[in-house]
Amino acid sequence: MHARRLFIAALAAGVLTACGSGPQPAPTQTAQPAQPLPPLPPRKIKIGLALGGGAARGFAHIGVIKALEAQGIKPDIIVGTSAGSVVGALYAYGYDGFSLQRIAMDMDEATISDWAIPFFTKSSGVLKGEALQDYVNKSVKNTPMEKLKVPFGAVATDLKTGQPILFVRGNTGQAVRASSSVPGVFQPVSIGSKAYVDGGLVAPVPVRFAKEMGADFIIAVNISTQTDTQATQSNLDVLMQTFSIMGQRLNAFELKEADVVIQPALGTMKSQDFQGRNNAILAGEQAAAQVMNQLKAKLAAKRQPQS
Repeated sequence: MHARRLFIAALAAGVLTACGSGPQPAPTQTAQPAQPLPPLPPRKIKIGLALGGGAARGFAHIGVIKALEAQGIKPDIIVGTSAGSVVGALYAYGYDGFSLQRIAMDMDEATISDWAIPFFTKSSGVLKGEALQDYVNKSVKNTPMEKLKVPFGAVATDLKTGQPILFVRGNTGQAVRASSSVPGVFQPVSIGSKAYVDGGLVAPVPVRFAKEMGADFIIAVNISTQTDTQATQSNLDVLMQTFSIMGQRLNAFELKEADVVIQPALGTMKSQDFQGRNNAILAGEQAAAQVMNQLKAKLAAKRQPQS
């Protein structure tokens, strides 16, 4: 009897153990929310700055540059025509807006007299423009175009064919001189076997050339005179008025390709009004400030990543 009780007790313990080691229900899984994907980085775009021609009115470019820099907007590509090539070359070399303003205010007219005379007096003589070339090269320490800190192009006109030429390599001062050689005022500039004159004949504001150099977003600065505001009392006045008429027609097409156009309110300021440089710089700053919200909005939209 005792042995039978032991057997039953052992059997019961085995059954209980078997029950305890049986399959267990799987633990309940709680659904985890999907982790959001990290935002795509903004698109990298190249900002192009297209600086137009307009002789002494070109001081307004400096004000525009100052206003852009104040908002942290710096171009990746700079292209200039005529006066725009002068400012553009110095900016591409590394001078900031305030440095450019100091250079402009300290500029000695006697040092650059052989290119300044037709712009800033009523003279209509033919000048070589060598002083301009030397002035620019001295300012950039004889740095060739392809070694400037920011890619830079200067637009000139082939005198024989009338075709535009974009200089991006070689002697910086010589390219600027060619871009600034107003026919009837300067002698054409010989480079190689060709002669070149002012780029304003073919591209008063070189928007398409900024695009050609790889710009994705183009800020154009138009300093052309309005034909109905300018006097025509001297031969030089008539010449510059002719340029204005041509420029307006060309700009009607070219400026459509720009993302933002800045047009300083220079009123009746003449192309030879060297003494008005401070007012021109201020006008450039004000014009840039007026379109800054629009510019920043368009720039932000352009940088939006594409899905």
